Amino acid sequence: MAQPMIQKPNGTRDVIPSQMYKWNTVEAIVKAQAEAYGFKEIRFPTFEDTGLFVRSVGDTTDVVQKEMYSVTATERTGEQGTSYTLRPEGTAGTMRALIENGLLNEGLPQKLFYVISCFRHEKPQAGRLREFHQFGVEMAGTQDPRADAEVIALGKSILDMAGLKNITLNINSIGCPECRAKYQQALRDYFKPHLDKMCDTCHSRYEKNPLRLLDCKSEICSEIAGDAPVILDYLCEECGTHFESLKKYLTAMGIEFTVNPRIVRGLDYYTKTVFEFISNDIGSQGTVCGGGRYDGLIGQLSGKPCPALGFGMGLERLILTMENQGADFADEETCDIYIGSMGEAGAVKAMQLCRELRADGVRAECDVVGRSVRAQMKYADKIGAKFSVMIGDSELESGTAKLKDMQGKSEPADITLGEDFGSVFNAMLIAKQLEAEGLDGALTELL
Repeated sequence: MAQPMIQKPNGTRDVIPSQMYKWNTVEAIVKAQAEAYGFKEIRFPTFEDTGLFVRSVGDTTDVVQKEMYSVTATERTGEQGTSYTLRPEGTAGTMRALIENGLLNEGLPQKLFYVISCFRHEKPQAGRLREFHQFGVEMAGTQDPRADAEVIALGKSILDMAGLKNITLNINSIGCPECRAKYQQALRDYFKPHLDKMCDTCHSRYEKNPLRLLDCKSEICSEIAGDAPVILDYLCEECGTHFESLKKYLTAMGIEFTVNPRIVRGLDYYTKTVFEFISNDIGSQGTVCGGGRYDGLIGQLSGKPCPALGFGMGLERLILTMENQGADFADEETCDIYIGSMGEAGAVKAMQLCRELRADGVRAECDVVGRSVRAQMKYADKIGAKFSVMIGDSELESGTAKLKDMQGKSEPADITLGEDFGSVFNAMLIAKQLEAEGLDGALTELL
């Protein structure tokens, strides 16, 4: 009896080749825009010491309390008792890498970006997976509100380049530790008479981190939080000035925004500026990009204060929003030429030509199965080959073969099988690309 099929874990997904063009599109956009703003790529481990996330993300957050994938090292590793966690987000790992590799001793600000997979044990739904992919940027070494505006502008540039419409930017300030302490007391005073109606999680948050009370997903708790005090009424002079300057810079850059005093973000390390880009086209998981400032995080991890800020953008949500809005993706890359063969000598020549073409960056394929001529042509059509050529004894004897345009109306053209095969084919391929871009007749004229 056959063993049951092993399937992918719940909350994960496969990205099959026919869908990769969408991922290639968004990854090319985010990388190009990040580099245009002066950000450089960083890579760091998929798992970290659990303590890194407890200290940075916060032990009162849902991420640390409910969603992390952690394992304790066994005696065989020589690290018995050490707990490691698959990264639930990218900021903590980036900050740890900045500190450990001495990047903060180089020119400031340090501007970094990453494209990574993250892991959270959440209930899977549209736009929310247990393994998801995130593009993020981090800037360390400046507390100037112009840096906040620049990071937000980068997020906006990416969404614009992706062709997204109806995206709303919400901004808020959650203050510094000094003014937030007064606000937290105001929240405790407000929520205290309602605690008996609130969930158990909120009871814990009430003492440890009352700001989290505003972020509860419970319908009853959310309704109670609707009339809670607003953080903007408690900002100190410095935080208030910082927020007003941010609004001035965003306005100067033509970036529209809405001040939403209920945004607090889900992680404890945020200070001052927080922001979200929101879409109404992906259901309840409408935040396409979110971030803010975390001036105390590096000091908390290293003992040496250094202001920082950044954002995270879920690539699955970005693609889902683009799909729902009918945005354009770059065309899927397909085979440039399929070189079919008849007989052993033809097969040898096909492999030789494929090798030479691939060295020139041409996507070339030949038969490696032993198909008939008819089956080879069906396969060439199935893989979307732009051109095809069939080589047999007669073609080898004459030194020429018929090059067929698989996707156009041009008649087959003679092409030599000599040393200039690659250069001639490349010229035809360029002509076909020009024709596809609207330069009618370019391919026909060349052939």
